[in-house]
Amino acid sequence: MKHYLTISTAARIAAAVLLFYALQRHPYSYYTILRWVTCGVAAYTAYLAFQRQSVGWCWLLGIVAVFFNPFVPVSLDRKTWAMIDVAIGILFLISIAFVQESKKTKANNAGI
Repeated sequence: MKHYLTISTAARIAAAVLLFYALQRHPYSYYTILRWVTCGVAAYTAYLAFQRQSVGWCWLLGIVAVFFNPFVPVSLDRKTWAMIDVAIGILFLISIAFVQESKKTKANNAGI
């Protein structure tokens, strides 16, 4: 079974890198962008998990999307966010192995 770098895989890797990079000090705008990216990637990956009927991954990633939503931000201290960012970054990387795009999803994304 061949695995190719898909858009969802690249997005999860990019989101994980942004989450790990968030451990350093940045302007508030970086964290706003991080919320948008993380929420979007988590929501799309939850959608992929739903299509694959992977209920556990769907719920887990759905909760991440809600937690990182940019509309009603969750306020936590810096140390707590650091632990959460690392955990979610690792979760995104692990999800690459377990939540794959189906051939149907790839065809729909290609406009076929």
